Amino acid sequence: MLYNHITDLIGNTPLLKIDPKIHGLKHIDMYAKLEYYNPFGSVKDRIAWGMIKDDIHTIAKKNQTIIEASSGNTVKALQLLGSVHGIPVEAMTNRIKVDEVRQLLKLMGAEVTELPGLSECPDPTAPQDVFSMIKERMAGSPDKYYYPSQYTNEKNTSTHYETTGQEIFNDLGSIDYLIGGLGTAGSTAGTSRALKKHNNKLATIGVVAGGDDFIPGIRTIHEMWEVGLFDKANYTSIEEVSSHAAIDGMITLLRRSGITGGPTTGAAFVGALQYLRSQDKPSKHRKKAVFIASDRIEWYVSYLRSRRPDLFGEISVEDDEPEYVDVLPILPHQLDRQRRNKDVFVLDIRGQAAYDFGHIPGALNIRDDLLLQLLREGEPFPRHMQFIIACAAGKRSEAVAGIMQQKGYEVSHLHGGIGAWRDAGYEMEITTPATDDE
Repeated sequence: MLYNHITDLIGNTPLLKIDPKIHGLKHIDMYAKLEYYNPFGSVKDRIAWGMIKDDIHTIAKKNQTIIEASSGNTVKALQLLGSVHGIPVEAMTNRIKVDEVRQLLKLMGAEVTELPGLSECPDPTAPQDVFSMIKERMAGSPDKYYYPSQYTNEKNTSTHYETTGQEIFNDLGSIDYLIGGLGTAGSTAGTSRALKKHNNKLATIGVVAGGDDFIPGIRTIHEMWEVGLFDKANYTSIEEVSSHAAIDGMITLLRRSGITGGPTTGAAFVGALQYLRSQDKPSKHRKKAVFIASDRIEWYVSYLRSRRPDLFGEISVEDDEPEYVDVLPILPHQLDRQRRNKDVFVLDIRGQAAYDFGHIPGALNIRDDLLLQLLREGEPFPRHMQFIIACAAGKRSEAVAGIMQQKGYEVSHLHGGIGAWRDAGYEMEITTPATDDE
């Protein structure tokens, strides 16, 4: 089939029926809406185009820059859509925790401003309000930017109402259950609104990450209250899924159905089963459930290796229960004496923005996930060195130090983290960005 423009490929994604042997439901047929068939690889292709298409020529004519709060899929789509229309894109985020996403955005040419909160060890004292930063940036140059605002823009919801929901009805007719991960909440809200026109008893199930867990692409229930499009009344149930269970669900779909969805897809599948097992009862008609397979697995390999190294034949060390007997803590006054030793290296494992905002003088910044990747791939440091690991509050640094100790390094962790160092009144070094003249 011939297409004239890349935007013509957005939408009309396939539905795949899941073998009942895989999901185990006796009275419910389950289908996956394979959104990774969109041209840029995710469900966010729909809303990226939906939010800007009516204004695209005006944006280009005014030489504006599209600015958006995004941790990956939305800005990927906006960047590629912007590129083909000659429009620059800037992403503002504190949620990129997956290195492939970061590298892919650079490859695409996106300008990404990363704020604190990037690591598993965010620093609450550093500025990290993405939305305030965008407003500040726009206030300083009011004519320069076009802000789609995916978390509040009703076009996010209406795009799914007009496309995703209608596509599902065209393929399956009326359905009984819709399940999807909650990030902006646009896909489930818009799609369910369209499908409820044909079945007002449709059950809509939102899937979130459990507790303070991290699953790329979706939020915890506490984080959802920050999202302007989220309305809990739209959902029959909110299912919490752990990252471990999401990855298991992803692997099941990958190996048994050939579905190459990422962790959010796995979470949607697991959340669907959590809810549907209680609904799996004989009825007058066989019921139908659709879950959204939102993006592809390839972008999350480093995340998967970090969370589940066992899947790659590597030793699994849980972050919250590291397999070590004891790691020596070090207090701020002890560190102040020891850091002057040329063989002692302080490794600050926070995100770069938090590090730039203030760090222990002389400390080297290696974000926690990158440090663990280096340790998995070999011996990144000489054995004669002594290391002191520092994070914001001390918990994450203790776990990372335990992993380094397992690898045979002489290592301690800063008790109480950077916060304790700061509270003790010790000097903090600030990284000043280089100017163009430099």
